Amino acid sequence: MVKIAPSILAADFAELGAAVRAAEAGGADYIHVDVMDGHFVPNITIGPPVVAALRRVTALPLDVHLMIEAPDRFLADFARAGASIITVHVETCPHLHRTVQAIRNLGVKPGVTLNPVTSLESVREILPYVSQVLVMTVNPGFGGQGYIPTMTAKVARLAAMIGELPEGTERAEIEVDGGIDATTAGPAAAAGARVLVAGTNIFRHVDGVAAGIRNLRAAACGMMLKRD
Repeated sequence: MVKIAPSILAADFAELGAAVRAAEAGGADYIHVDVMDGHFVPNITIGPPVVAALRRVTALPLDVHLMIEAPDRFLADFARAGASIITVHVETCPHLHRTVQAIRNLGVKPGVTLNPVTSLESVREILPYVSQVLVMTVNPGFGGQGYIPTMTAKVARLAAMIGELPEGTERAEIEVDGGIDATTAGPAAAAGARVLVAGTNIFRHVDGVAAGIRNLRAAACGMMLKRD
């Protein structure tokens, strides 16, 4: 099954509650929340108060992606605000296992994220402890970028690594974020991605939010069926 996670980065922030409700009504599985600090990435977005506001308007899991330096300082704040999943960048966490355990101890699912040039070896040892691995398929910081084609093979290699984990170990879901549209969703899903993040191609879809979600899911599932 492929999950669709609309990214509020592309939504109209003046009508954010309505946008999230439209995504939920349109069949979204998660709401993806990009948190940027202007240091780790060249943009500034939102903090825990917005996550708390979103929690009041949707029952969907809030998939909070922390693109920030020293994320440990804010884990409890985002957990209290209502995050369902908190994903941190391996590039920002010198003690990654400690950070992941801190997230889980807060009652939130932990995830880790890799930038496009970050090696998969950086997450090999943490795979048994996380619920999600996010492969950035663009350089993080801004929406509307084009998908980096070599990331499809990276997703496939990650899927193979997860498949090698011992029986009984939690198998992290692979998430992809960046340039996901009706053309790229299929190859990413066929390679092993199970959570597709999209902003522009959902919230700014010419036929509306529900159509954007429906088209992405159809493209992903169609390619997976062909592969099988």
